[in-house]
Amino acid sequence: MAEKPVYIINGFLEAGKTVFIRTTLEDPEFINRDRTLLVVCEEGIEEYDAKALEKRNIFVKYVEDFEELTAEFYQGLERDYRPDKIIFELNGIWKTEEFLDTPMPREWIVVQMITIVNAVTYPNYISNMRSMIMEHLKYSDTVIFNRCTKETDRVSIRRTIKPLNRKAQIIYEADDGVELGDEEEDPLPFDINADPIVIEDDDYGLFYLDALDNPKHYDGKTICFKAQFYHDDKMPKGVILPGRFAMQCCANDISFIGFLARLPFNLKDAVATIANKDWIYVQGKVKIEFKREYRGKGPVIYISSLTPTQKAEEDVVYFT
Repeated sequence: MAEKPVYIINGFLEAGKTVFIRTTLEDPEFINRDRTLLVVCEEGIEEYDAKALEKRNIFVKYVEDFEELTAEFYQGLERDYRPDKIIFELNGIWKTEEFLDTPMPREWIVVQMITIVNAVTYPNYISNMRSMIMEHLKYSDTVIFNRCTKETDRVSIRRTIKPLNRKAQIIYEADDGVELGDEEEDPLPFDINADPIVIEDDDYGLFYLDALDNPKHYDGKTICFKAQFYHDDKMPKGVILPGRFAMQCCANDISFIGFLARLPFNLKDAVATIANKDWIYVQGKVKIEFKREYRGKGPVIYISSLTPTQKAEEDVVYFT
C-alpha cells in the first residue's frame, strides 16, 4: 500500500494560509501531476477557484464543523477522490491536538505541519490568546512569519517558540512575500567565553536553550548557576538533576528543566541532607556526552562545588 503524504497548514484567520496554499499549488514540482485533495476547514477573505483547480487534478472539499472530521469521513474522502497527496487548511480556532488524534486512513502519513503567522498581530495574540496560538506552534515543523518589517522582533519571536518546540524552523517574509532568511541567533545575555561562565537567575531559560541547541559552545567550560535540587531513586548515586521550573506555554504548562550532573566523591554523602526542590548554587565543568535522556549528545555537568542558597526572586523561568 503506497503511502500518501499529508500536509497541514495552520494559523489564525487572515494569517495568509490561503495565499500560501494557492502559491504552493502553482508550484509544478510540488503538484507533479498528482491527484491532490485540498480539505478547507476555514473560509476567509481569499477564496479558491475550485473549478479551475479541478482541471489541474486538484480537488477542493469544504468542512464547516470540526465534528465532521471523523475516521469514517476520511475513509470516504479516500474512496471518493483517491488522492496522491492531501492538504488540510485548518480552522485557526480548532485544537490541533484533537485534530491529530483523529485516525486517518493507514496510507495517509502526516509529513509536515506549517503554521502561518501574521507578524504584525502576533504580539497581540501572545498577550491575549497565548495558549491558543501555542496550540498551533507546538506541533509545527515550520513556522512562517509574513508581513515582517524592520521593527519585527525576531529574538522575541524565537524565545516564545523554541521552548515549546525546539525542532521548528522559523522563516520570516516581508510584505511582498520575499523571504528574509531563517531565524537569527539570539544575542546571549552572558559571556560564553568567560571563566567561569556565570548565569544570572533571570538568564537560566536562555542558557538552557542554548546549551541544548549548541552544546559544543560549553564543552570543557566551567559554569555557575542557581538551581533547584532534584534526585530520585531511579538515578544512580552521585547523579542529580539541578534545574528550574519553567513556563513553556501557559500557567498550566509548567515543567522542570534541568541538566544531568555528576557529584564528586566527597559530595555524594553531603547532599543527603538536601531535599528535592531545595535551592542550590552549582559550579562545575561541562562535558558533552551521549546520554539516553538527551536522545543523543548533551551537556553533563561535573560538579566541583554545590552549596545551599536562597531561592531565586522568580520561582518560575520565562524564556525572555
